[in-house]
Amino acid sequence: MKHIPQKTLFTALSLLPFILADARADTFRIDERHTFPSFEISHLGFSTQRGRFDKTSGTVTLDAERKTGSVQISLEAASIDTGLPELEDKLRSGDFFNTAQYPTITYQADTVEYLGDKPTRVIGNLSLLGVTRPLTLTIEHYQCGFHPLYLKTVCGVDASGTLKRSDFGMKAFLPMIGDEVKIIIQAEGFRQ
Repeated sequence: MKHIPQKTLFTALSLLPFILADARADTFRIDERHTFPSFEISHLGFSTQRGRFDKTSGTVTLDAERKTGSVQISLEAASIDTGLPELEDKLRSGDFFNTAQYPTITYQADTVEYLGDKPTRVIGNLSLLGVTRPLTLTIEHYQCGFHPLYLKTVCGVDASGTLKRSDFGMKAFLPMIGDEVKIIIQAEGFRQ
């Protein structure tokens, strides 16, 4: 039997979490410290107004071998953050997110499309203001691996999609404030 050098064995063992992360179905718990769904919308045609949600939770399940997956995400609507407290108060009001009546925004998907071993699109439904509509997210970046600080397997994505806020009944200040909203999500999750 051929002797395997210790350095080669150590290298192979250190890569095992990377290989296993992509070799079977795994469920990841969203890391809310590194997950901030954000949005962009036209502000009177002069500029692009941006904001994000600071409190996100949920799970993502991926199976690269079977090319399947699912996503369950919840956002705390009142955690909206634009850097302008008076704007945030307005966005929490009944004119926009109506956070008193609808405290949670959810996204659920049972379809994940792949190119090779990497997910490229998530097809699901967004529930906002009591209305549920389809929302497809395109994944621009995807990376899984062993996190050197947390000593756990982590997956991260950058994804985006677009929606019309009027489809959810959010019609305040149309057409001065844009109807089309770009959704941008950077997310990380720990394998459970």
